[in-house]
Amino acid sequence: MASFTPYTYIQCPCYETISRTRSSDGTQTPSSRDSFEEDERTFDPRAPRSNYCLYPLEYLLYCDVCHQIRCPRCVSEELVTIYCPNCLFEVGSSSLKTEGNRCTRSCFQCPICIGPLAVQSLESAPEPSLLSADNANSSAPAGPWILTCSYCNWNSAEIGVKFDKPQGIFAQLSKIRHGEDHSRSTIGETSPPARSDTVPDTTKARFAAMKSFYSAQNNNSTTGSGLSGIGDYGLSSPGALSRIMNIYSGNNTGGIKQKSKASMMREADTPNEGFRLSDLDDSAAISHLRHSGWEGTVTRDQAKLQVEEGARFADELWPIPYLLRTKRSKRCPVCRHIISKPESKVGNTRWRIRLVANNSIPSITIKPLQPSTPSTPGVAPLSGILRPLQPAQFILTFKNPLFDDVKVTLATPATTPGRFASRVTVLCPEFQIDANTDTDMYLDDVLKDGDKDRRRQRGDESSHQAEAGKIWERGRNWVSIVVEVIPASLRQDAQQQQQQKSKEGEGKGKGEGEEPVPDLGPLKEDEDILEIPMFVRLEWEGEASNDQVGTGAGKEKDAREKKELAYWCALGIGRISQE
Repeated sequence: MASFTPYTYIQCPCYETISRTRSSDGTQTPSSRDSFEEDERTFDPRAPRSNYCLYPLEYLLYCDVCHQIRCPRCVSEELVTIYCPNCLFEVGSSSLKTEGNRCTRSCFQCPICIGPLAVQSLESAPEPSLLSADNANSSAPAGPWILTCSYCNWNSAEIGVKFDKPQGIFAQLSKIRHGEDHSRSTIGETSPPARSDTVPDTTKARFAAMKSFYSAQNNNSTTGSGLSGIGDYGLSSPGALSRIMNIYSGNNTGGIKQKSKASMMREADTPNEGFRLSDLDDSAAISHLRHSGWEGTVTRDQAKLQVEEGARFADELWPIPYLLRTKRSKRCPVCRHIISKPESKVGNTRWRIRLVANNSIPSITIKPLQPSTPSTPGVAPLSGILRPLQPAQFILTFKNPLFDDVKVTLATPATTPGRFASRVTVLCPEFQIDANTDTDMYLDDVLKDGDKDRRRQRGDESSHQAEAGKIWERGRNWVSIVVEVIPASLRQDAQQQQQQKSKEGEGKGKGEGEEPVPDLGPLKEDEDILEIPMFVRLEWEGEASNDQVGTGAGKEKDAREKKELAYWCALGIGRISQE
């Protein structure tokens, strides 16, 4: 069995908000008693939905206005900068509608290994010793130019793509690939394409042709119908609903003229309208597959990265333009306060605003009180392995990053939720952590570490016993307490006996039909991990925010307010041995 590293995950409060929203959307309105029982319900870290609300402390943000934890799923994001990750060129948001979310410069990725492609000349530069014209540049290589990959040695000449000049590769590649249909394949194209009998080769060109055809059909149908005025109103206007109701009720107050018969819309049926018949003849593809073999086909990942779908063989892969990336700012979904905002410049990796939860919430670490010793000589001990039905003690350390004293109140269920109920006891559920002060240059922590080492050398460490209601150790801005657990047995017979005893104890006040059916199935994945749900409540007095302070100058300077924060966390302390 592999070793186990203890962890601490914190629950985001958006988990409770989603639960209440979904329960209130039902057909039956929940009563006050049901809502109270839902609030008092113990958090189950093994529930399927718990995987989407538990995060390490480093992944969380903190809103100093709402005094709540914010996870990456519940924040509101706003675009700050759009740029290319290869050339770091900033792109305007208006160009995304016309050119797409790809870099339009000479930034391409290899379709085989996704490495960056470089522009190189097929012909080498002439030697300076050879005779040349007086006005000719002998050091510059001549064309044609190709895109080459320095990792897998792929180049665009394998698919027959060569360029006349080393600049403007994106425009040259689009012209080679799309040809005459390049002007019709732009994303923002709204004008109808020129009528011709040729079939558009690319997907974008067919989409543009079909979109123009149906737009023309929609305009023709609404011109002669009785609903011609609806398109002019717009559904987003304030009077749109009243106008639509007047149309259906027969009150023509909007001046809409009724027509006798509306023109019918037809489907696209010609090539210039974007319609294309499916080619069911695969004889050419089969012969190509026999000739090139398995190595000449395209993998699933390579096909997904292509800009246009349809590539089945390696000679049909085209260079991939780099996808644009964004810098985003994050706001609190409740008060709309900015909690994270990067610098707008592409080359700057700093943050203008970054309210991380690590600077506002005490960190929690857990470790065994007595490190495990090897049972047999010469064998390394297994870290994080718990023996069933044998008490084990762990040290829970809280470190305060705030400059104020924090009062901590802990609460855990007597037994952990799930099939295998382990007993949990927190010896000191209430304590206070001192403020994070920089006095004496951490001299207190250094002295305490030295005293601890001297006690360990003298053998006095074993005399230090854990007591109920007392903390284990205290530092400058941290406090350690002891948590005692009794792991449950994972054997099926022991589990059945334990459930039978619980039935006998609770069977006197319940009917036979109300007894739950025990789950005696096999052990599931990671079900042997002992996770403790713990409710943490923090109370401290800090400086009042500007919105809650009076208008006087003295109040703004000396005002203090009481702040509270409560959340659930999951402590993973180890794996229960199955022996």
